[in-house]
Amino acid sequence: MTSEHRFETDAIHAGYEPDKVTGAVMPPIYASTTFEQDAPGHDRGYEYSRTGNPTRSALEGNLAALEGAAFGRAYASGMAAINTVLNLFESGDHVVAERDLYGGTHRLFRQVYEQYDLSFTFVDMDDPAAVDAACTEHTQLVWAETPTNPLLKVVDIEAIAEVANAHDALFGVDNTFATPYLQRPLDLGADIVCHSLTKYLGGHSDVVGGALLTDDAALDERFGFYQNAVGATPDPFGCFLVLRGTKTLPVRMDRHCSNARAVASWLDDRPEVSRVYYPGLTGHPQHALADRQMSNFGGMVSFELDTDLETASAFISDLEVFTLAESLGGVESLIEQPASMTHAALPADERRKAGLSDGLIRASIGLEHVDDLLEDLERAFNNIP
Repeated sequence: MTSEHRFETDAIHAGYEPDKVTGAVMPPIYASTTFEQDAPGHDRGYEYSRTGNPTRSALEGNLAALEGAAFGRAYASGMAAINTVLNLFESGDHVVAERDLYGGTHRLFRQVYEQYDLSFTFVDMDDPAAVDAACTEHTQLVWAETPTNPLLKVVDIEAIAEVANAHDALFGVDNTFATPYLQRPLDLGADIVCHSLTKYLGGHSDVVGGALLTDDAALDERFGFYQNAVGATPDPFGCFLVLRGTKTLPVRMDRHCSNARAVASWLDDRPEVSRVYYPGLTGHPQHALADRQMSNFGGMVSFELDTDLETASAFISDLEVFTLAESLGGVESLIEQPASMTHAALPADERRKAGLSDGLIRASIGLEHVDDLLEDLERAFNNIP
């Protein structure tokens, strides 16, 4: 699915050409569950919508082009996509994963797959040597997010790819925060790229979906088998919504990035804030790596208030332009408290070991006028007792 066109052109055109019969410039929503066959066992490319659907195929082609991947598969959610990766493995296999990991991924690893005798080791992947030390003869997968959720650490994809390759393990990267517009992990040595389409690629907080991208035909065949066998596939309307979102991804991400950089810089000067996590700040420990690995620094900003859970909760509840809600990547600015929301499933001791304090706040910076966002934060800071 690689393309000769530039990203902005692929975002609009890749995966679908105007319908030859009607001239429709947007992919139709093929709501049909089943498709007529010319003879038993002789279909015209589609037989049953769980197995394949034309709207889903258009989305998968579009996503593959954006990631520079040969193959793409869409799923009902980001977690369904990650679950599909874990379906590849057997009892006794081992996974090395980033310690600062989305709470839902951590829950899937520990509370679902450990009971099937998959084992997991969590390390700080800003140190490739720690990944190397954690790998064993049973390691089949190294799994990273970059930037991470919610501490926005940046993982050196090329360095970790070398470590995974040395141990004959697959290397998967959750690229949800960066999007393919800012970062292309396959180009840097990853074997698998995962997305929660719910976030920036959908972009409007109105659809849930996931995707896996790879250049490996054998891997893609297995992904396709599990996609069909398990059935965690997106509906045609959801695929249509994500396709609508990818068309504007470049212009949206430009605004997300510029607003986030302004908010992060402003927060960095606030006396109430003990620390700001944003790769675009020169004080970020992996700023140079992010500058090399990404084309911009993203729309996520986390920051820490040196206070207790209740005061931090009251602060974000007092905001008016920011919406207090989980998820991220929509046009609206969202704010949440990982300790009591997205990462509440982590035991408190594991959460604190990972660096998630009770005063940590994660913000998805939207497309509003940046001055309105700053004034909203200013007012809430002034109301802290």
